[in-house]
Amino acid sequence: MKIDIQRIRLRRTVGVAMTTGAMLASGALWAAPAQAAAAPSVVAKGGFVMNDANGKSLYTKAADTRRSTGSTTKIMTAKVVLAQKNLNLDAKVTIQMAYSDYIVRNNASSARLIVGDKVTVRQLLYGLMLPSGCDAAYALADKFGTGSTRAARVKSFIGKMNSEATKLGLKNTHFDSFDGIGKGKNYSTPRDLTKITSSAMKSSTFRAIVKTKKYTAKTTTKTGSTRTMAPWTNTNNLLNSYSGTIGVKTGSGPEAKYCLVFAATQNGKTVVGTVLASSSSTQRETDAKKLLSYGFGKV
Repeated sequence: MKIDIQRIRLRRTVGVAMTTGAMLASGALWAAPAQAAAAPSVVAKGGFVMNDANGKSLYTKAADTRRSTGSTTKIMTAKVVLAQKNLNLDAKVTIQMAYSDYIVRNNASSARLIVGDKVTVRQLLYGLMLPSGCDAAYALADKFGTGSTRAARVKSFIGKMNSEATKLGLKNTHFDSFDGIGKGKNYSTPRDLTKITSSAMKSSTFRAIVKTKKYTAKTTTKTGSTRTMAPWTNTNNLLNSYSGTIGVKTGSGPEAKYCLVFAATQNGKTVVGTVLASSSSTQRETDAKKLLSYGFGKV
């Protein structure tokens, strides 16, 4: 009886060993499913990342909470200009004293445009998006708004910005300024800003501008001579610090804190996103890098 029991135990042991060996050989044993990377923690109060190809959401944090947007507003400013029919990017705009007075009065970021100089629309767009010039934003709003007075033209231009938001189906976005220096009614959300940017990036001109690290404009002075402006450097440092970055725009302000709308392409895939109300310019960059890497891991 003892011998039979031993034989049975031996057969069981051999059977288990053979089964185990077969599973090891086939890679079946311990082949646990790959775990998805945990969503990163960011300091920014709001964040959103999406696959640019299909609009699929890859990350959300208070993505639909309305917040002040600072100079990320200028993405829509550029989008409205580039949407104009029969747009001539080489048309010249004369810089007015009102634009200079405006940036001084508001202590605003500047492209350091010179009163009386003639600057092309293309150059103004670079001045708008790289150094975040509020003087360039004012010049564009004055140029592309309609009305018999500057105030009427600016109001008209801001109306066009809101119309574009409506066309995109955005319910949590409203503009009351051409540059983000609003009067309390300039707001958007991480999701909405990302959608605005994805739409703006369909313009080859917009894409070319926002991925440019440095640009030197040559303007025409009052006397007709050529002025070589000091180079404009892009405030978006992701262009220097994150592989594949193709844009897009920084923003900041007392209420907005530190914002960054970003886009990058790796291995033929593009991820677009936004962080709003981060704690510093360095932190918004860190937040964006985390979200880009996470997004590429899911796209």
